[in-house]
This record gives sequence, C-alpha cells and structure tokens, in this order.
Amino acid sequence: MHNPDNIPNGSIKDIDGKTCIFYDGYWIKFYVPMEDSLETKKYLIEALTRRLFNHVEHGINMPGDRLEEARKAYEEESDEDLKRVKGAMLAGALFNRGTDIFRELVKLEDQDIKSGRGREMLHECGQYLLEALELGSLVKHRSGEEGIDELWGEPFRAFTIPIESFYESRYIKIAQTMHDIDLISDAMIEAFQDSHFFKGVDALIRQFAGAAKLKCETLRTDPVIFDVWPKFAVACEKLRQVGPLEKNNDSCLACWEADEGHQLIKDGADLITHIARARVSMPKSTRAYIDRCHSYIACRGSAPGLSRVELKSL
Repeated sequence: MHNPDNIPNGSIKDIDGKTCIFYDGYWIKFYVPMEDSLETKKYLIEALTRRLFNHVEHGINMPGDRLEEARKAYEEESDEDLKRVKGAMLAGALFNRGTDIFRELVKLEDQDIKSGRGREMLHECGQYLLEALELGSLVKHRSGEEGIDELWGEPFRAFTIPIESFYESRYIKIAQTMHDIDLISDAMIEAFQDSHFFKGVDALIRQFAGAAKLKCETLRTDPVIFDVWPKFAVACEKLRQVGPLEKNNDSCLACWEADEGHQLIKDGADLITHIARARVSMPKSTRAYIDRCHSYIACRGSAPGLSRVELKSL
C-alpha cells in the first residue's frame, strides 16, 4: 500500500487531536489495549462471536449444546448445497460451544485453571474454535456476497494470542478495509467521470468513503460513535438516493447508462457498507465490483447502435 514516507508500521502520533497508529499506508485511531487476562479474553471472544453472527447469513447461530445434532446433520448430508449450509450451522454451534467453555473456565479459581481440568478445558475450547475456523469458508456474508474468513478467525485469534497482538492484527485488517474502500470509491468516481446523468456524484462518493473509513476504525464503545455512525448512515443514504438527472433520451445506450449507473451506485454504497461494518476486506466482491465499473466505462464509450441485449452481455 502507498507509503511514500516509509513510515514504520506501529508508529503513533496525534492527528487533529486524535491519537493514531500507522499500518500499511493508513493512520488509524489508536486504542490502548485492555489488560491481558482471561476475563478480557472472555469479553473479547463473546463480543467477537456476537459480531460474527451479526454479519453472516441467517440461521447458523446454533447453540453450543446442539453441537452433536449439527455435526450429525452435516456429516450425513450428501447434497452439496445443503451440506454447505449445514456446515455453516455446525460452525456456528462450534463457536458457541467454545465460547460456553471459555465462559465457564473464567469462573474457575486460579489454581483450578492451572490444574489438569483447566488445561483440558482450554484445549477443548481451542479445538472447537479451530474447527469452526476451518469451516468458515462455507459461510456467506449476510448480503449473499463472499464469505469473510477473517471475521471467523477473530475469536480464535483472541483466544490464542496476547491482547496487544490481537489489537495489532485488528489495525492491519482495518488498513486492508480502508484500502478496499479507497479502491471501490476510486472506481466509482472514475466510472461516473463526466457523466451526463450523474453530475456531482463524485463529491457524495468521497464524503461517504471518508465516513466509512471513520466508521471502520471506531469502536462502538467509543463516545464519538454518536457522531461517527450518524454521519456514515446519512452519507450512505444520500449516495443511495442519487438517481439520473434525466432520462428523456430515446437512445438504448443512454437508457442503459442511466439505469445501470443508478444500480452501480447503490451496489457500490452497499458493498462499502458491508466492508466498513465488518471491518474486514472482501477481495472477491471488491474485484467483481471494480470489473463492473470498468465494463460500465467501456459501455459508455460504445457506439450508439448497440442493442440492449448486446449491452447486457458486456
């Protein structure tokens, strides 16, 4: 990523009154890591598990006590499509079982944690989280877009590494997320450059991209969320409401340009929203969207004689 000044990752400085840390080309809001303890890990794993299920497809948040049912259903399924969904349900049950065990582990006295039973519970929890992670590729984002494996890895990472290292991994993912937001917004701006139908949309795209990057760096427990989230939500609404300035041209190409452009703006706003809220990159969806923008540019420059069928095939 772009870093002309060769700033080392992990550098910290105040920018406009905000303490920021530098990773992979981006200055990101810095948060002091919480105390590294089992209680902190329990809090993180529970919070990350809730966040995980908030972003993935419906119906897979299975209670941990139904793990064996979920495993049996998955192992006995032969239909490929059904097996994927049942695998996602199994992953959900595994995550919840691991979280349940860790919750019980934290309740133990220190000497019990260090005993054979405590070590056994830690191992069991880790195995469940690891197995859930391995099944993560079967799970789709709630939008129906690609799976977000990085999100599935967070509870396991919080379990296995020091809290400070977990925060570092979070900053790296946020930098990747910001990079994707920039790629998508730049592609959108390029697609509508000099557009007769969508004049001035570039300013709204830039405003939304900036708000999205602020959103993805801000924890929901941060008091500034009451400013950050409304600005993000309103910027998204304004962008999604953009429509073609006029549609009185009888040209098939002009009609297609207006309709496809309108859909492209809404889809771009939705994709940036998914990425910013999950705080992880979605490389396949990002590449596919940028390809659509490039195709749109190519079609805008096509000869007026192209038919609607020919345009749709591009």
